[in-house]
Formats: sequence, structure tokens, C-alpha cells
Amino acid sequence: MKAYNLKKGDKVAIVSLSRGLLGMPFCKHELDLGLGRIKNMGLEPVVMPNALKDMEYLEKHPEDRAKDLKQAFMDESIKGVICAIGGNDTYKLIPYLMEDKEFIDAVKSNPKIFTGFSDSTINHLMLNKLGLSTFYGPCFMVDLAELDKEMLPYTKKYFDKYFKNETSFEIESSNTWYSDRSSYGPEELGKPRKSNKEEHGYEVLNGNGIITGKLYGGCIESIYESFSNREIKTIFEKYDILPSMEEWQEKILFLETSDGKPTPDNLEKMLMEFKERKILESVKGIIIGKPIDELYYEEYKEVIKKVFIDLDTPVLYNVNFGHSVPRCILPYDARTTVDYDKKTITVIEQVLKSND
Repeated sequence: MKAYNLKKGDKVAIVSLSRGLLGMPFCKHELDLGLGRIKNMGLEPVVMPNALKDMEYLEKHPEDRAKDLKQAFMDESIKGVICAIGGNDTYKLIPYLMEDKEFIDAVKSNPKIFTGFSDSTINHLMLNKLGLSTFYGPCFMVDLAELDKEMLPYTKKYFDKYFKNETSFEIESSNTWYSDRSSYGPEELGKPRKSNKEEHGYEVLNGNGIITGKLYGGCIESIYESFSNREIKTIFEKYDILPSMEEWQEKILFLETSDGKPTPDNLEKMLMEFKERKILESVKGIIIGKPIDELYYEEYKEVIKKVFIDLDTPVLYNVNFGHSVPRCILPYDARTTVDYDKKTITVIEQVLKSND
């Protein structure tokens, strides 16, 4: 199921489905900045009832976070859903939503743009199970509320695709990457991030050729925990969230590392779990994101080469999505061609229905 593209006058919901940062007093400047940017795009932001509850409340009440997502999908006037930020426990929403027929019916009858990354991976995988094509892309606090005088140009270029219904588009390597800020306080308002020239571009670490498949993936830690964390694994298995082995064979798997900046040893452990489950050999190809601040850049490359040494699956590295800044959008289940010889990624189908 595909959502409609946004147009001026549309309402978009702001939801806090994981960490409840958005409502904290020390983030008020980011809330105001992000809401202003949405309004300047001609959209009407709708902050959902529980989105501004404090961190402690939202941690203790996943049912209220779930209510917000349900309400956003039940409201036919809302055309998009923007996640506030990531976190670590959005999996707790799954039982409330996957056993709610009204929510499931609303997702299927009223599909809408859903965008976010990091722990939002779990929301994406749940909605994907229900048949909705969502977008691993910008979120509210670190993209729409980018503290510089405007959104980062590369990120804005891909966010603007939510307003279009292109029949295809290329996911290009950004010629600039940005260092993480040491502070996100109000004193940073209007200050640019440190920018760095992209020296590598996309790199092929395994295989070659041209493949076409359906995009699927997210933050590697989030998916890994569905294998390794007993509570999360139980929930994923109960609601059959992950693809079957047959379905994996249709996928182009995209993976990226979180702001926790896992060590090379931890990355190897996680990738080996995917390998032992025969996912890495089953998918058509792999896309791996740029590490934050290029930390472990070369070390990660060596880990990836080691894990894939006996596999034919092609791997493209250093793609601008997820936690690295700036970030593109990756539409789940969109038919995409990756040319590992020319190092290009092209979404080859219309990912949004026309709202004209």
C-alpha cells in the first residue's frame, strides 16, 4: 500500500513513539523550530496528545504512545506521520497495535507517509508487515529541527520527495557530510554544523553486477535485538514481523549503525547473526550506511569484507541514510536497482500515489 504525496494545506502528525525527548523543557527550542519549518512548507503540524509528555511518563506508558499512532492513522485528514526521534523501546507498542483491529484496518484503508529512523525501525517493520510502504528517512528533532538556519540541503532535497510522485529517482552520494554536534542546546541555534568533504563516495566491498529488489532494513542494532533479546524476539515471533526466508530473497537489505557507535567487534557479531540465519546469502544485495563521524570507517570495511568473504552477495558501503548526516529517504518495498559496477542506487517505481 502506498500513501499519497503531500501537498500544501495537508496535516502531518508528530509522534513520540520511543524516547520522550520532544516534550522536555530543554528541547523547547527544537520543538518550536521544527513546527515553524513544517508550517513554512505549507503543512499543518498536529502534535499528537501524548507526544509532549515527559520522558519518564512515556517510558512507563507505551500504550499511550501506541494510542497516538492509532489516532494519527484513524484521522483521515492527517496525511503524514513524522517520528520525533528514536530511542530503544518502541517494540513495546507492537502488542497494543497488532491486536487492535481498528488500527490495522485504518493502516490498510488510510495509508499515509510515515518517516523516521533509528529505533523507528521497529515501527517500520510492523507497518511493513501490515502492507504499508513507509520511509526510512528524516525525523522531527534532528532534521526538521536542524539547528542551523535551514534544513541541511541534501536532507531537504530528499524530504521534498514526500511532496512529489516521481516515477523514479536516484539516491546519490552526498558530496558533504557533517560532524555530530557536541551540544543541541539553544546556544547552537543558527550555528552550522562542521562540514566535511566526502572523500570516498559509495564503495563496493563485495560482489559486482546489477541487481533489482525491494528495499528493506533499518538500524542494525534494532533488527539484531529481534534475534538476541528474548522479550523482543518473543514479540516479533508472535506477530510474525520479519520476512520469511522466501520473502528475504526479494529484498535489498539496508543496514546502518546507531549513535551508540558499535565497535567493529560488535558489528561483526551482529552481521554474523544475520549470516548464520542465512539472510545475507538470501537477499539480492546489501546497502550499508555511512558511520557517524566516519568513526571506525576503515575498521567497519574490514569487518564487512571478512563476513562476506565466502558470499557472493554484493555490498555497497558509505550510503547517506540513517544516523549519518545528511540523510536520504529509503522507501520500504520499493523496487530498486543497485548497479555495483557504476555505484548507483535508483528507485525505479513510483513510491507515492498522486494527491493532485
